[in-house]
Order: sequence, then C-alpha cells, then structure tokens
Amino acid sequence: MKKGNYIVISGPSGVGKGTICKQVVENLKLEYSISMTTREKREGEIDGVNYYFTTKDDFKNRIKNKEFIEYAIYNDNYYGTLKKEVIDKINMGKNIICEIEVQGAKQIKKLFPFALLIFITPPSIEELRNRLLKRNTNDLDDVERRINIAKEEDKYKDIYDYVVVNDDLDKAILEVNNIIANKINN
Repeated sequence: MKKGNYIVISGPSGVGKGTICKQVVENLKLEYSISMTTREKREGEIDGVNYYFTTKDDFKNRIKNKEFIEYAIYNDNYYGTLKKEVIDKINMGKNIICEIEVQGAKQIKKLFPFALLIFITPPSIEELRNRLLKRNTNDLDDVERRINIAKEEDKYKDIYDYVVVNDDLDKAILEVNNIIANKINN
C-alpha cells in the first residue's frame, strides 16, 4: 500500500489558516490531524474535533513519554501533534494535513523530510492586526502579543516549501489547493 502524504500549514494567528485548511480538506478529501492543546476551548469548539483539550500536567507527562511528533509553547499554552495518530494514518495511505506553528513545523521537517510545508502570510502586519481585532476573541494586549509573535514567525518562512499570501481568501484557498493536489497526485 502506498503511504500517505504529510502536509503542514503554518502562519501567524489570524492569517486564515483554519479557514484555508477546512476548505482544502473538503476539496481534496484529506484527513485532518487534530492537535492537542492546553488552551481553553473557544465558543463552538469540540474536544476531539477542533483539538484534544487537556491540562498542562497531562501534556507534560505525554512529553516525558515521547508521545508527540512535535510540540511547542505558544502564548503560554502547549500545542502538540500526537505521533501514533499521524504515523498510523500515513501508513494506511491517508493524506494528513495539520495546522501548526513554526516551531512545530521545524520539528516535523526534521522527522519527516518528505512532508510538504506551506506558510500562509498576511498581506501586511496592519491587515493581520485588523483581522485579530475583528475576531473579538482577544484583548488589545493579546493582539499585540500575537503581532509580535507573527513578526518572529515570519523570519522562518524560508524553511517552508511554499509561501502563500492570503490577501484574497478565495485565491489563497485555490493556490494551497493546487499545491497540495500536485503533491498528492504525483
């Protein structure tokens, strides 16, 4: 059986990664890799669908047990990709897509050199700030913290195979869709 592909989508908070991933998963029938996190659930999120929500103590125990392909701390919360889940799906021939931050993408590239890494970037920092403010899920201090993190993340976009500017959502979805379709069909 042919092994599946591993696709990584990264980019700053508020850039549209989730929206792009959701559409591409539907278009290409990809399997979404669900990350584990210690952050609080947002309204409408479901455990086991959006994330596996857990405590910091549980997450740290899983780190000790080497249960993650990658993990990182972002904005004082832990995020990680469960190793067994991803490896099992790839071995079953499924094409897996995950939405993670830059630290995690660097770790994945080392462990899975065949992985396809795509970085989504905003047209400008000011536009990113506007998007974060429109969300109404973060206070002003948190928005500025996320902007500073975005500036740092931007420095690592060269490790990615592709960089897609999300200045027009439909165009960005089409571009990401075409990049991934080309990878999984060849």
